[in-house]
Amino acid sequence: MTGTEPVVPDFQALAQPGVQRLRAYDPGHDLVALRREYSGSFLVELGSNENSHGPSPRAREAVLDVINELHRYPDPLGGDLKLTLASYHGLDTAQILLGNGSHELLMMLAQVFAGPGLDVVAARYGFAVYALAAQAAGANLRLADALPKEHAMSRGHDLTALAAQVGPDTRLVYVANPNNPTGTWFSSEALEHFLEAIPPQVLVVVDEAYHEYVTDPAVASALLLMERFPNLVVARTFSKGYALAGLRVGFIAAHPELVAVMERVRESFNVNGLALAAARAALYDQDHLDWVRERNTEERELLARQLRERGLFVPESQTNFLLVDFGREAAPLEAALVQRGVVPRPMVGYGLPTCLRITVGNRDENRRLLQALDEVLA
Repeated sequence: MTGTEPVVPDFQALAQPGVQRLRAYDPGHDLVALRREYSGSFLVELGSNENSHGPSPRAREAVLDVINELHRYPDPLGGDLKLTLASYHGLDTAQILLGNGSHELLMMLAQVFAGPGLDVVAARYGFAVYALAAQAAGANLRLADALPKEHAMSRGHDLTALAAQVGPDTRLVYVANPNNPTGTWFSSEALEHFLEAIPPQVLVVVDEAYHEYVTDPAVASALLLMERFPNLVVARTFSKGYALAGLRVGFIAAHPELVAVMERVRESFNVNGLALAAARAALYDQDHLDWVRERNTEERELLARQLRERGLFVPESQTNFLLVDFGREAAPLEAALVQRGVVPRPMVGYGLPTCLRITVGNRDENRRLLQALDEVLA
């Protein structure tokens, strides 16, 4: 022992250039700490777009069936889940890549196909992970302006503006349908026209994390367009409509050759055994998914109307959340709601400082939200 202090490396300088400029994904409030603070009382968690109606009973049973296998590695290929997904969506198993939630896969796409000197295109007010994926890969992020607030699809994707951002160095385009955090959407016909305008060497990633909540008949899954557009990648998750957020499982569907390239960097055993079993069981329970969609639609329309009656700007949504514009700085309102045990999602990081994103809860949760909101607005 010399008694001298060890030399601490400059870890920031040692990181890759893209990572040096990166800010970690912001999940919002520290919900674990808030749960401890509000233990014994009712905490209304409306900031993470979780499914307040819960997963299929079949998924719960499937978890219990494999709970005694925790000492075993999960299937590294996820074969049974892939077979079920392929049957459910009319795909081939070679078109499917499983992930630890769709978040992991969105990041992996940039890791594999983007990089220094290349462009990634996304929309303003789109999911924060798209920008993180581009920056982590060291790629240049090109943001397309969103539709104006006054538009029917307020702050949603402007597909014409997105297409205009695509250039000779573009490798990836991220779009979400419906979009988080705006709740906006576009028709399948509009998506088809957009894909026709994109060069075949540019990958278009359509994030359908909230597709299970869609009720607009003009919006079909982009999966139906994959045969015509080999550069199309569709991302899905079991975290939202299927209510398996705690198990972290998602997938992308794409051309088999793209999936084969992605497999080279996929972490082994990236989907755990409980998630594989629960997701497969959830797919078999269409009745529960239909029930969740119906309950969410009913509560979403009721909550949106009640918020508008309070003079707030609430655009239409096809998701399980609403983007609420208060017309003034929302941070003090958010803090006051949290003090009352209601947790929304701040939107400052998305460039929407007058807005809060509010998950559509069950009837009791929404009632408590409105009660707290009335106190705050008063």
